[in-house]
Formats: sequence, structure tokens, C-alpha cells
Amino acid sequence: MPDVPSNRGKAVRRCGARVVGVVSAALIAAGPLACGPPAIRSAPAGDWSAEDWRIFESKIGFAVSERLDTLPSGEAVGRLALSFVGTRYTPGTLEAEGPEGLVINFREFDCVTFVENVLAMTRFIRGGGSELLADPPAARARYEGHLTDLRYRGGVLDGYASRLHYFSEWLADHASRGTLRIVTTDLDFETDREPIDFMSSHPDSYRQLSDPRVRAAIESMERRLNASADRAYIPQDRIAGIADGIRTGDVIAATSTVPGLDVAHTGLAVWVGGVLHLVHAPLVGKAVEISESSLADRIRGIAGQDGIMVARPVF
Repeated sequence: MPDVPSNRGKAVRRCGARVVGVVSAALIAAGPLACGPPAIRSAPAGDWSAEDWRIFESKIGFAVSERLDTLPSGEAVGRLALSFVGTRYTPGTLEAEGPEGLVINFREFDCVTFVENVLAMTRFIRGGGSELLADPPAARARYEGHLTDLRYRGGVLDGYASRLHYFSEWLADHASRGTLRIVTTDLDFETDREPIDFMSSHPDSYRQLSDPRVRAAIESMERRLNASADRAYIPQDRIAGIADGIRTGDVIAATSTVPGLDVAHTGLAVWVGGVLHLVHAPLVGKAVEISESSLADRIRGIAGQDGIMVARPVF
């Protein structure tokens, strides 16, 4: 994957967070993208394949057998996340043909859809969803409601611009609705005042932005984000010192050094053998994995990532 200079004096290595969208060949060659061009999906949004339903039933069965509904919420998130280790990494899993729709895909994840599906499935389990498996349409509808709530601003799917493309907004939106608690500001944080404008600055990388109305909506969203409060993050050299304030199941967003981009990668925190790690869907390795090194060492060792944001799911 190519490394390109950033505005903070580092090389950039992108893993495929949602904001990259559909990447043009020119941008791959010259810009801050290293995840490769995702193919446009041919399956209609909202469809469940037979394999998706099989995986879903299997994961719910696992959760019931392990009694995940009785565990503290973070532990339930962590256990379920670990059960997906080995699932294929694929960029651009939300880029289905046609108008924006809810994409169901447990067969492959990018780093954001991994987080979303683990959280949605945990909500489903802890909300008594396992009782619905005998009625597949009802189970699917319940799960789709949870996933829509996580993926779209205010939990409302209203076109491409309603998707929470920038992960800092993803965190803020859920915090405002009480489904996440921002932990970053409880720790040794700094503020990031750099403007967010990656999407509007690279319109050719997103087929949806060829529609002037969609592009205008994205630009309006960016202006709103830039007018709101500064973004809190924990610099990479402070992560080891605040690790005890992070719990298994916390959402981790690795902050980006790419101009105009807030977050480079996402995952979930997990404590293993007294060491804080990240379980995530990375480009390197091509499958969901537990980071080989500690979270602090991983962030320090990756060019283009300079800190983290932390949030705790509330169920």
C-alpha cells in the first residue's frame, strides 16, 4: 500500500474507514488512500443472503450458549467481537448499486462495519432477540432496526448523506442519543481543531457526489461539523498511560493525520493477559484479528495514525 506525506510530517497508511467511499484510480495513485478500490456490490441493499442468515443464527446461538445477555455490556461486546476473528476484510462493503439502502453482510467487514455489526448484534441479543429466531422476518426486522440506528444520523436512513461517514460524527451522534458515552474526555486528552473536508475535497472518489444535491448535503454536513466543538483525542504518546481507563468492548477510533480526515481506523478494545489490544478488521492480514501488539504500540507503529478516541456502548 502506498505511503504519502501528511500535513503532520508523517506518512499515511489508510486501512479503509468508511469515509473513503469509492476510490478513483487517480486518487489511489496520488492521494491518501491505501485500501484499494472497492468494487460496487451487485446485491441489492437490504437483502439477506442464505449465508448471512446462517452466520446470524450461528452467532445468536453462540451468544445464548455463552449467556452473553447476562454479562456486563462491554464483556458481551468483547466476547462477540472475538467470535468474528478470521472473518474476511473487504473495503467498501456498503457501496451497493442503486440508491442508499441498508446493507446486511456478515461474510466480510471493513473496519467500521465490523464495529457496527458487533454492536447491533449485542443489542439484539441483550434485547431478547434470540426469542425471534423462530420467526425469521421478525428477527431480521429487529436486527435491521438496530443496524439502521447505528449507521445513520439520528437512526434515520434518508439517502447517502444521512450515513454517518465521518467517524467523529458517528461517535457524537450516538453520544447525543445516549447509546454511547464518550470516554476520551475522561482521560488525558488534547483537542483537534483541523477542519474536516475530505469528502468534498475528493468528490471524484465518491460516485454519489456526482449528484449536485448530494454533494451540497455533504458540504453542508462538513460545515456543521467544523462549526461544532473541537474534537477530543488522546495523543499516541499518552495511550499507555491511560490504558487502565479503557475497558473491553469500548469503541476505539484511531485519529488520522490526513488533511481533512478525522479518523483513519476503528475497532474494539479487548484486554488479553493484562494487556490492552484492539480487535479489528485491518487491511494488513485481510481478516478480523486481535492486534499482535498492544493498542499503544500499534498506534505508535502506524504512520498516519496519531492518537485515539474512545467511547463506551450503553445498553
